[in-house]
Amino acid sequence: MKKYISILKRTRLFAGVGDDEILSMLGCLQAKLRTYKKGEYVFRQGEHIDNITVLAEGKLHIQSDDYWGNRSIINMIGIGEMFGEAYAAPGSGAILNDVVAVEDSSVIFFDVRRILTVCSSACKFHSTVVQNLFFAISEKNRKLVQKLGHMSKRSTREKLISYLSEQAKYQNSATFTIPFNRQQLADFLSVDRSAMSNELCKMRDEGLITFDKNRFTLN
Repeated sequence: MKKYISILKRTRLFAGVGDDEILSMLGCLQAKLRTYKKGEYVFRQGEHIDNITVLAEGKLHIQSDDYWGNRSIINMIGIGEMFGEAYAAPGSGAILNDVVAVEDSSVIFFDVRRILTVCSSACKFHSTVVQNLFFAISEKNRKLVQKLGHMSKRSTREKLISYLSEQAKYQNSATFTIPFNRQQLADFLSVDRSAMSNELCKMRDEGLITFDKNRFTLN
């Protein structure tokens, strides 16, 4: 667990907390490390969870499959990102989506009750972590609003332009790499892959964009 201190220090949850303090809090918050092979489920739809989790290694997708196997990618979880907090509070209900490892991954679990309750040892930075949790949830909500902005567009082209423009702004460059392959991007935007690929080619032919795999340039 100690080797992940540098990653935890960069997370929103432990912002402003030093290495030694994080290390001492791991026991207080009953942190547990679990590993998952590519394709394994961290959580399944319908589970009840009582942990806040941070990805220490790998990559995860939050996704949903309907009865016929059509998939929608709700979000991607990268190293240092937190997930599960929306379902960890008492009475919040079962998780609505699957969380799947798309690479071999390591996940750190924190008991949410130990985060929200002042511990007997009165950790100096405990209140900071509680405050950070609130800010992290607010940031997650903002990202969901951004995705809703992409999804609200009527056509496949409009959804692509919205998403690619947002990525260019986020990475502060007209040339950038997105975290999805073609199928994953289609699942994320809830569009047909063939129709999306055709639209990307049209946009390239019109001089709007250039791309190579998941690397794009907005012209």
